[in-house]
Amino acid sequence: MALVVHLKTVTELRGKGDRIAKVTFRGLSFFSRVLENCEDEARFEQAFRWPIGSQVDGDEMLEIQVFNYSKVFTNRLIGTFRMVLQKVVEEGHLEVSDTLIDDNNTAIRTTISIEIKYQTMDGSVKVWSDGEFLDIPDDLDGTFQFETDSLLSGRSQSSGTSPGRSIHGIPTFRKAGKGVFSAMKLGKTRTSKDDHKKGDDAAILDAEDLDRKAMRLGGIFDPDTISLASVTAVTTNVSNKRSKPDIKMEPSSGRPVDYQISVTVIEARQLVGLNMDPVVCVEIGEEKKYTSMKESTNCPYYNEYFVFDFHVPPDVMFDKIIKISVIHSKNLLRSGTLVGTFKLDVGTVYTQPEHQFHHKWAMLSDPDDITTGCKGYVKCDIAVVGKGDNIKTPHKASEADEDDIEGNLLLPEGVPSERQWARFYVKIYRAEGLPKMNTSIMANVKKAFIGENRDLVDPYVLVQFAGQKGKTSVQKSSYEPIWNEQVIFTEMFPPLCRRLKVQIRDSDKVNDVAIGTHFIDLRKVSNDGDKGFLPTMGPAWVNMYGSTRNYTLMDEHQDLNEGLGEGVSFRARLLVSVAVEILDTTSAEIMSSTEVHMEPVSNISESATGKMEEFFLFGSFLEATMIDRKIGDKPISFEVTIGNYGNQIDGVSKPASAKKKKEGGGESEEEESELIHNSSDEEAEDDGDLTSVPSTPPMKPVITDRNYFHLPYFEKKPCIYIKSWWQDQRRRLYNSNIMDKIADKLEEGLNDVQEIIKTEKAYPERRLRGVLEELSTSCSRFVTLANKDQNLSGRTKLDRERLKSCMREMESMGQQAKTIRTQVKRNTVRDKLKLVLNFLQRLRFLADEPQHSIPDVFIWMISNNKRIAYARIPSKDILYSIVDEEMGKDCGKVKAVFLRLPGKKGFGPAGWTVQAKLEMYLWLGLNKQRKDFLIGLPSGFEENKAVKGIGIQAVPPISLVYNMKQVFQLRAHMYQARSLFAADTSGLSDPFARVFFSTHSQVTEVLSETLCPTWDQLLVFDNVELYGEAGELRDDPPIIVIELYDQDTVGKAEFIGRTFAKPLTKMVDEHYGPPRFPPQLEYYQIYRGNCAAGDLLAAFELLQIGPAGRSALPPIDGPTDSDRGPILPVPLGIRPVLSRYRIEVLFWGLRDLKRVNLAQVDRPRVDIECAGKGVQSALIQNYKKNPNFSTLVKWFEVDLPENELLHPPLNIRVVDCRAFGRYTLVGSHAVTTLRKFIYSSPDKTANNWAHTARLANGYLALTNGTSYSRPQSRPVSHPSGDIVVNMTPEPNIKKMDTVVKIEATTDAVVKVDLNEDEKEKEKKKKKKKKGEEVEEEEPDESMLDWWSKYFASIETMMENLRAQEAAQAEAEEREDLEIAAESAEIKADDFPMKGTKPKEKSKDKKSTKDKKKTNDGTEKRPPKPKVDELMVYNKELESEFGSFEDWLHTFNLYRGKAGDDDDHNVVDEDRIVGRFKGSLCMYKLPLSEEITREAGFDPNMGMFQSIPHNDPINVLVRIYIIRATDLHPADINGKADPYIVIKLGKSDIRDKENYISKQLNPVFGKSFDIEATFPMESMLTVAVYDWDLVGTDDLIGETKIDLENRYYSKHRATCGIASNYSVHGYNVWRDPQKPAQILAKLCKEGKLDGPHYGPGGRVKVANRIFLGPTEIEDESGLKKQTEEHLALTVLRHWEEIPRVGCKLIPEHVETRPLLNPDKPGIEQGRIEMWVDMFPMDVPAPGPAIDISPRKPKSFELRVIIWNTDDVILEDDAFMTGEKMSDIYVRGWLKGQQEDKQDTDVHYHSLTGEGNFNWRFVFPFDYLMAEEKIVISKKESMFSWDETEYKIPARLTLQVWDADHFSADDFLGAIELDLNKFPRGAKTAKQCSLDMVLKEHELPTISIFKQKRVKGWWPFVAQNENDEFELTGKVEAELHLLTAEEAEKSPVGLGRNDPEPLEKPNRPDTSLMWFMNPLKSIRYFIWHNYRWLILKALALLLLLLLVGLFLYSIPGYLVKKLLGA
Repeated sequence: MALVVHLKTVTELRGKGDRIAKVTFRGLSFFSRVLENCEDEARFEQAFRWPIGSQVDGDEMLEIQVFNYSKVFTNRLIGTFRMVLQKVVEEGHLEVSDTLIDDNNTAIRTTISIEIKYQTMDGSVKVWSDGEFLDIPDDLDGTFQFETDSLLSGRSQSSGTSPGRSIHGIPTFRKAGKGVFSAMKLGKTRTSKDDHKKGDDAAILDAEDLDRKAMRLGGIFDPDTISLASVTAVTTNVSNKRSKPDIKMEPSSGRPVDYQISVTVIEARQLVGLNMDPVVCVEIGEEKKYTSMKESTNCPYYNEYFVFDFHVPPDVMFDKIIKISVIHSKNLLRSGTLVGTFKLDVGTVYTQPEHQFHHKWAMLSDPDDITTGCKGYVKCDIAVVGKGDNIKTPHKASEADEDDIEGNLLLPEGVPSERQWARFYVKIYRAEGLPKMNTSIMANVKKAFIGENRDLVDPYVLVQFAGQKGKTSVQKSSYEPIWNEQVIFTEMFPPLCRRLKVQIRDSDKVNDVAIGTHFIDLRKVSNDGDKGFLPTMGPAWVNMYGSTRNYTLMDEHQDLNEGLGEGVSFRARLLVSVAVEILDTTSAEIMSSTEVHMEPVSNISESATGKMEEFFLFGSFLEATMIDRKIGDKPISFEVTIGNYGNQIDGVSKPASAKKKKEGGGESEEEESELIHNSSDEEAEDDGDLTSVPSTPPMKPVITDRNYFHLPYFEKKPCIYIKSWWQDQRRRLYNSNIMDKIADKLEEGLNDVQEIIKTEKAYPERRLRGVLEELSTSCSRFVTLANKDQNLSGRTKLDRERLKSCMREMESMGQQAKTIRTQVKRNTVRDKLKLVLNFLQRLRFLADEPQHSIPDVFIWMISNNKRIAYARIPSKDILYSIVDEEMGKDCGKVKAVFLRLPGKKGFGPAGWTVQAKLEMYLWLGLNKQRKDFLIGLPSGFEENKAVKGIGIQAVPPISLVYNMKQVFQLRAHMYQARSLFAADTSGLSDPFARVFFSTHSQVTEVLSETLCPTWDQLLVFDNVELYGEAGELRDDPPIIVIELYDQDTVGKAEFIGRTFAKPLTKMVDEHYGPPRFPPQLEYYQIYRGNCAAGDLLAAFELLQIGPAGRSALPPIDGPTDSDRGPILPVPLGIRPVLSRYRIEVLFWGLRDLKRVNLAQVDRPRVDIECAGKGVQSALIQNYKKNPNFSTLVKWFEVDLPENELLHPPLNIRVVDCRAFGRYTLVGSHAVTTLRKFIYSSPDKTANNWAHTARLANGYLALTNGTSYSRPQSRPVSHPSGDIVVNMTPEPNIKKMDTVVKIEATTDAVVKVDLNEDEKEKEKKKKKKKKGEEVEEEEPDESMLDWWSKYFASIETMMENLRAQEAAQAEAEEREDLEIAAESAEIKADDFPMKGTKPKEKSKDKKSTKDKKKTNDGTEKRPPKPKVDELMVYNKELESEFGSFEDWLHTFNLYRGKAGDDDDHNVVDEDRIVGRFKGSLCMYKLPLSEEITREAGFDPNMGMFQSIPHNDPINVLVRIYIIRATDLHPADINGKADPYIVIKLGKSDIRDKENYISKQLNPVFGKSFDIEATFPMESMLTVAVYDWDLVGTDDLIGETKIDLENRYYSKHRATCGIASNYSVHGYNVWRDPQKPAQILAKLCKEGKLDGPHYGPGGRVKVANRIFLGPTEIEDESGLKKQTEEHLALTVLRHWEEIPRVGCKLIPEHVETRPLLNPDKPGIEQGRIEMWVDMFPMDVPAPGPAIDISPRKPKSFELRVIIWNTDDVILEDDAFMTGEKMSDIYVRGWLKGQQEDKQDTDVHYHSLTGEGNFNWRFVFPFDYLMAEEKIVISKKESMFSWDETEYKIPARLTLQVWDADHFSADDFLGAIELDLNKFPRGAKTAKQCSLDMVLKEHELPTISIFKQKRVKGWWPFVAQNENDEFELTGKVEAELHLLTAEEAEKSPVGLGRNDPEPLEKPNRPDTSLMWFMNPLKSIRYFIWHNYRWLILKALALLLLLLLVGLFLYSIPGYLVKKLLGA
């Protein structure tokens, strides 16, 4: 259906001008072309066509507006014509003339005449032919003149079918700038559902309209309209019978990649347990690494760095679990006890910003007992680096922020800090359709033994989650096993592991293998919003895919069954459900362990997953071409399967459940209606006898050309059809389809916008507004569609919740889109584009349905009974619906399907060759909707059925016979290609292109040795036969495939890449002429696998050959070039229009040329070629002696296209001239775009204000290169017309606060006001008085050194970074609020303040904390001491200053074959064979004269005036290395022994003896001087090596710096300019040239007037006046006059100087990443350094600055333990049972446990009081700047040398109870951080637990400032419930002395001399046993136990008597008896 408006004329216009008309219908506007200079009549004669999706309503309007067109201002409306279309709807054809009305609705004289036609599908209105009038609207200059392309009907469409509603649906409809994008864009394909990860691949872009193509080409050729088409162009059309092919051939997942995971364990806190010896274990996958053990502490400090390297596919990597556990007292003999663990998966880390967590606290929990709560915290950094990721290490922030544990938990954004325990229930019900897992031989053996034939598989299910596994029972011998079991995991919620892995395995003694794997992504089955839901899923069937179903013992595709890569066949389906229950850990009956356990569950009914429906799949093979000839010429057939249906090995028939239903008869209402709606006769009823035909008959292939076969289908197209039974869950797929379509449309629109921005076309904002409007209408359409039929059977909780959340999301997205649309302005397009890209990601995420229903369709090509290649088509893409939006995007359309090799075979080059290309038609729908299955086929066929006779309607055809055939001629205009893949070892290719169309193919000629071939060749395909109706073929021709190959002299040509195109079709009856013909050249993106591999510039036209034969076609000019033989060139109307350009080349030199065939390069020359013309450099006579060229500038003239986008690449080739006139190619480089080298003459009128723009924005880097936005102040007028920059005389200033907005026309004064700092200081002083103790005053000059400056600068850098982040976050938040405000229509001031939303609980703490900081400037921070600063760049200097290519460019020369890596963004280092230095400049001829007339113009140098000479020059290079950070460990112990190696030319400095032992963050603090000669020695390499005692030292990483570019750069990178000029002290001026000399030189070189120094501290340069101080103090303190400050002021603001200004490099430190060639692209650490260079012909510089590391200062800490009190009593007294303790105190300085010291024991304290008067003495070395103690010790007895550790200064005091026979009992401890610890209490009473618990709220002191402190501190320990309790108090005195002071006044340990302490006054109970045993006995025993003792004695005597009696009685008895 279409509405066509033919706009003829507008007459009686007034005045003279350019006219333009805008025609609008249903919100879609077209603009006519501009008619220039018309007077009273404007003859437009243009037609506009709207293909429409629904009937036009009689009351709809058509509107035409006529404007006066203006290029600059907005168009002025002349008048409007509106008409209601009622008459048109009735008649179908109408001619109208009428007057226009103006804005006030009054008629004006101007009249308009139009003709309107309306054609409906059903012919209810008169039909008209396409040719009646030209339907070609023109399009203005290729700009997008329209807001939207939504063509949804004016009324909202009901979801039923309205009469006459289009079957094809609303065509996607789009208008493009002429030639811009041809329409089909092929983005990345989406891999199948299982592998498709959010954000991995962009998706395929949707189809577009051919009709627009007509519009694009309107009018004359406009050079600006060709796009840089970043996307392949293939136009699709209105008839909508074809869908887009996917261009990427290679599966993206499954290929292994390098990953490096680095974990730094910094420290642990609050570990639960008494006096433990903790070790931290980091486990990733199977690998474990341990830290060292720290003795007896609950808060160990480790700072240990571990690195894990992996080489696995991304899926496997991201599912690995990182487990951090703390183990207590692990040693060689015992494994230790687990304190707690923390788990997260690698994917969670990778999705973090910068792929890392930095300095975050991981909360430990006990897996064996979930009721216990938190077991402590471990502070760590975790980073995951893939290839090509670079990790930015945030510079260490201040410690105070990080000590707030709660605010810095290791959790992703949005996860609440209080995570709860939860149970994850995975219920496994049953499975279906399992494959045989045994060969039939084995089956026979089994049968012989067992005597029965059973199913050949013993399945069980394995579920993996968060590093734990659960298994179901094994169901012996069953293809349809029923388990009904659930696996229960206990894990924290929300879990930090994102995927659940469910795998069916075959249990087998020998070979236990996976049958299929499915991953459940928890983010897709839950929603964390405030209206969200817990993870839930099912019960639903999940489909599993993997290797092919025929069982072999060694399955080569076994990986596919494990879930790696894209499955190539259906394996089974499994019924599962997932549920989560949050646990209440306080309840008693809870199971406390996290062991996985299994439980049985009850069965669920058949219907729980939906009603069984019969589905019908129909497919027709219209063409099978490009079949790889390697397959051989055996007959080929194609098999199509869906699930197991259609599978020849073990296909299934109708399931029992479906049969039962048919007999039951009673069908639901809904079904009735569908039947009535659909059935003709009774076909939808019983055709149960219909057998499926799943494969095509075998057919012998026919040769197409050297590489490919095709199948000779000709007019007879084979068909397949399959019936299958599935639960009817179409709704899921429908919703997903609607969202996918919205996303496709959005993506395509966004690509357009990006394209417009990229090609710098007009009005990207209009297109973006259109895209947004369309998005918002589609979103509301989704809400109406998705809301129907919610009561289907089998809907799960997830279905309902997902529907709710999708509808909410879509609604809010629609609202936001509306809001953003109103905010899209010219200047905000880019930002809004970013926002809208988030929508796209969101949509893709929502569209991915986690619960499957119908399995995917597989198409296999079978030859000789072998499965060769396959294609997998998601069933949702071909699913039919009567509602267009719900229909699959390929349903009922012809799609080009490319088959590829299965599994691993599909990786790499093998996978890129097309195995076969099918033109295929597919339709899948309910069997009862079957009558529609042929709707989309190209018309003109007859059905050929297997069964003749009755009920013929019911039987689908087995083949289609086309009786319509059209004959065409295809002309392929192959113009050129660029940036191709280098396929030869020379680094070039010999490319030719092969063009395939239908069953034909032709090749272009081979062009040798180029990556940018210009073939300029026309290929003519004659007599191409296409089947189908002429009209459809015009709109929708098949696609053309173009493959590029590299010709090799021997062997087969090598594949370079492939692209697709659609030809522009001309039927016999059409005129060959503008605007559609001749076609225009367009760029098509070439793909090789998944990577872009260049562009092809070509045009294709398909001309119908009529009865008159070929003579009627437009003529082809014969070959014009006699030398090219019979090759036809591209005809004139199509090739681009050329102009004359001159290209000047600056030849500077060649560098680092590698050997060619083992021979050194000796006499190189550079050849430059562009478009067939070129120039050669002078020959370098001796490359070793001087690699620079003697002649600097040469030029050549060349004819290039006027359109810059069509400029051919420029090739740079370096050859080596050998003896006897031989040449060898050294390497080459192709400059693909010359745009950046186009010269534009400087604009004289701009009053030399090149830089006002930057100033005017109010952002200007005046301080340390960071921008501050400043309040605008009024320009101060200044009579001289000069500009004043005022620097107040204050040398060490940091901030400058105001910049003035300057109009480009005035000369104004720039006054920079620097008094802010003063005010701030005043504030701070006031504050100080209130504070408790006084801060340090200004630092003393003598104390400051270079490091003070460095640390101050790092602090500043951190502050700036933080400020930037905060500003960014705030801006984003404001934007979000605005959007929300507009969409919810609240006034902005009603907004809840930031931080009140419920979601922001965790942020709340943070934000209040931030507020404290930021309220009043720098409220909380101590004021910074004033130190001169330098600039710390946290990246290389090059990236900050454009690689110093301000005039000298470096071109890498390549040789050798390009690597086939997925990431083409990683440069192939090994292919670089050298570098050419030089530059280019191109301009159109003739050049204006004024340039060449300028004074001092040297004609030999052309545009390269004032360039230094390139003679060799001697330079002193001084390299300062400060430190390295985060080095990759090189030794087994996880450490390295780094030292520096510096190479420059022949110099090689190895600083091996100064290696730093066992450090990954070494501080080097060294400078090195090297004398070098440029250009021979200009590449500086700074490497860090690892020292090894035996064996060679390993390279850790290196960085390379091109010194030459720095030396010659205008930014003056030789020696950084300091912020202040001083002649002595730590900030001494380093450059031998003083600022005034530098300034004078710069002015002279730039031909500037000045510098003129005036009185009162001012200097004038050009027309700027700068103010500044004029005095300087020398060492003796005398003041002298100087101009240096003034000169320095100018230098620091050099970028403001007109014309020549640019930023001069400040004094700086740069941070460079260290790389290792063995691990390309992965950072191995970073190094902080800077380089100074001084030419040797000027006075030598002074000595190097001393940056050697600060030596730690030696201190002695004396701790006197006076008394203890309230110590808990641990022992029961020996006989009385009274509580008492034998107290002693132990102390050590953190990290030095081996130096611990103990007091003597205070025995038998009955009250917890102890008296000691005991002195500990701790000598230690301390680094003031870093606040760390430095200790050196051997790591183990085997260590070769001592390792230096830096640890925080913490004093630990513990109180113990001494026991004689068992181990002493630990009672409590306190740890004091010597830098900030709470002040001791005055008395024991005031000392409480709060001093520890609320430490950060109390005032703290530092022993380093206070020197001497005395007071009471509490001892604490944790009780069984992990709560802190007070276990004692200690009175101690801390006294800190420097080593010198300690030496002068020594003291003794304990109570010894010198300065002995008096003995404590202990009560006599405590006297020792052995000092006075009797006294002790009397005391202890006699007092308490005297009666007991007396009784015991009496008893003893009694016993003695009895004993004696018994002993002597026998003797007496004998005597008595014998009467002796």
